[in-house]
Amino acid sequence: MRRFRYEYGAGPLHLLVAIAGLAVAGYGLYRALELVPPVSFLAWFVGGIVGHDFILLPIYSGIGLAAWAIARLGLVDAPRVAALNHVRVPAAISGLIFVVWFPLILGLGGATFEGATGRTTDGYLERWLAITAGLFAVSAVLYAVRVWRARRSRAGAGRRAPSPPSSSSA
Repeated sequence: MRRFRYEYGAGPLHLLVAIAGLAVAGYGLYRALELVPPVSFLAWFVGGIVGHDFILLPIYSGIGLAAWAIARLGLVDAPRVAALNHVRVPAAISGLIFVVWFPLILGLGGATFEGATGRTTDGYLERWLAITAGLFAVSAVLYAVRVWRARRSRAGAGRRAPSPPSSSSA
């Protein structure tokens, strides 16, 4: 077992999970190529890479750097509670939902969607906006609770505990 860990770099369970993950990804690729022509899939895949690496990555990296700079400058007067993840997490979840459902959210595949499912794309934009608002509201409440708890603990640390009465015998 030690030799395996030394040679592979991790335990055998890691290897099994990696092989299973590759098998699932391979099956997904096989199914995708059954449904669409390989050229269309390749165009979509390359477009996703270009869209992420050359458009989205600089945008969200810039937003992250700006938030980090604001926090470092002390423009936000709050105890040491990281606010960045309270914006990053709901934005990432909302963005993921948008990426998966954008044709329906933007109403682009209305006729195709209605023909396949018998339903319309009405309401997807409103529901996505409601989910996004809910995610940010929950995150804001969690952030407010964390700031309140940090301020309370900081104020409690500033006060001294009363000193015990002296034990002088009179």
